[in-house]
Amino acid sequence: MRILIVDDEAPMRVALEQTLRSEGFKVASAADGEAGLEMALAEPFDLILLDVMMPKLDGFAVCQGLRRHGSKVPILMLTARGQVDDRVTGLDSGADDYLTKPFSLRELLARVHALLRRFERSEPITDPYPLGDGQIQFSKRRFQRAGEEHELTEKEVGMLKLLIESKGEPVSREKFLDHVWGYESYPSTRTVDNFVLALRKKIEPDPSTPRHLLTVRAYGYRLAR
Repeated sequence: MRILIVDDEAPMRVALEQTLRSEGFKVASAADGEAGLEMALAEPFDLILLDVMMPKLDGFAVCQGLRRHGSKVPILMLTARGQVDDRVTGLDSGADDYLTKPFSLRELLARVHALLRRFERSEPITDPYPLGDGQIQFSKRRFQRAGEEHELTEKEVGMLKLLIESKGEPVSREKFLDHVWGYESYPSTRTVDNFVLALRKKIEPDPSTPRHLLTVRAYGYRLAR
């Protein structure tokens, strides 16, 4: 596995290099956004650790440049900023996860391994997507079962896609907010619960005893086919 570190702070860059190499990763690094973008487009990497505040090009611009060129490499954004708007900007730019400085190297490794597992498992979402004895028609934004059809909202489609991409693993309420609501006013986690209740009425044969959209106590939800 090859990881690219793009960070202008030399001590941080060296610490990340040493930590990742000790875990068996092959590591390359760049000290500014412009050099990082060039390396990421010229060589294959399995993951990019991307700082936000850098000379020449900031992390948001690097991320946007990679996605414009069709790169789908997972990006973990490293930022000293803790504001919601900055995290949302990073995710909207195409980042897959973010970690706010200061962070422990143990947490960093956990995020790195989680992202790599997620993308190793990833596969295209079929349309229609079979779910139980029904199917999700993403292109038409509806759920169909036994001749019945239910219209799906844009938020509901986003939630379902995130659940499918997680391949049966739990998705936290916070992750739903970041990925589905992130570009708006950042509502409370209770909003996610309310949308799940509405979605169950559309996709579950019996919403009171859900078979597909399952609760993970004190965390979030997962999807079972």
